[in-house]
Amino acid sequence: MSYPVSLAVEPATENRNRLTTVFRLILAIPHLILVGGVGIGFASHNHNASFSEGGLLGAVAFVLAVVSWFTIVIAGTHIVGIRQFTLFYLRWRVRAQAYFMLLADPYPPFGDAPYPASIDVVDPVDARNRLTVFFRILLAIPQLIVLAFVLLAWCITTIIAWFSILFTGAYPSGLFEFGVGVLRWQTRVEAYLLLLVDEYPPFSLD
Repeated sequence: MSYPVSLAVEPATENRNRLTTVFRLILAIPHLILVGGVGIGFASHNHNASFSEGGLLGAVAFVLAVVSWFTIVIAGTHIVGIRQFTLFYLRWRVRAQAYFMLLADPYPPFGDAPYPASIDVVDPVDARNRLTVFFRILLAIPQLIVLAFVLLAWCITTIIAWFSILFTGAYPSGLFEFGVGVLRWQTRVEAYLLLLVDEYPPFSLD
């Protein structure tokens, strides 16, 4: 069965925008403030991580996830408004991260709008699994450990890709697919931690 969180990024390996690539970190600052950079900030021991990695909206999503933890464990209910906001945040975050990670050149919209990077989350059909929600943070620890090493590898490959785009205008296809896989993996783990899904994320880039 496919995982209920799917992510797609339109291929963009040729004729990349060298100018925006040079200044990508600066250009991405407004989005970094709002929805954060690469990484799962609220899983960090850094008390400022919710703002540095998840951005301002990520901090709100974290607080709402705490509220949802109680509503799901006690009543088996994920409040619709909270779920909708969390999905809104995650969609925005995916678009901003795809831009920051050099996977797409168009400037991401502030909020919901079409973009070369998109995410789809299937709503749970069955009753929520209160037991796995109760132990969600503990269950996610193996994912967070492995993902930390994957993100380290991504940092190295993205530096290589940055120079490749500057000198050749192309993002090596193998590194591009790896970057998309890293974003997909991270997004699935984040959706799991934010209580959008109960299925355990696969240890996979696919």
